Amino acid sequence: MSLVKNKKNAIEFYKMAYNGNPKKALALYVGNEYIQHNPEVADGLLGFVEYFERMKIEYPDKSIKFIRCIAENDLVALHTHQTWPGNDQYVTMDFFRFDKNGKICEHWDAIQQVPKKSANPNTMY
Repeated sequence: MSLVKNKKNAIEFYKMAYNGNPKKALALYVGNEYIQHNPEVADGLLGFVEYFERMKIEYPDKSIKFIRCIAENDLVALHTHQTWPGNDQYVTMDFFRFDKNGKICEHWDAIQQVPKKSANPNTMY
């Protein structure tokens, strides 16, 4: 298992799906199963495709910046800054588990909207 390869693959997978090509992302980076823990997305491969295809149609101008990528054992964590229409900004933490073949097989995430005001001058990313 290569932590460097898993990190690269997690970023490419997420970028590809986020930018509107979830079927290709699955074909290149996911194994036979995909366990989804985000309650807004149906479990499995089809749920993943349906969600990201809908997001591409409903929010074509969204963007993502990858801030951090951390890997340990079979897990990769991505810290991102997303900007959606109307300048809605979100910070996300996505966690991917890789199977023994180096394919993504499970996903968790946490999403927080960037507030208009902060009690400190530090960014959330």
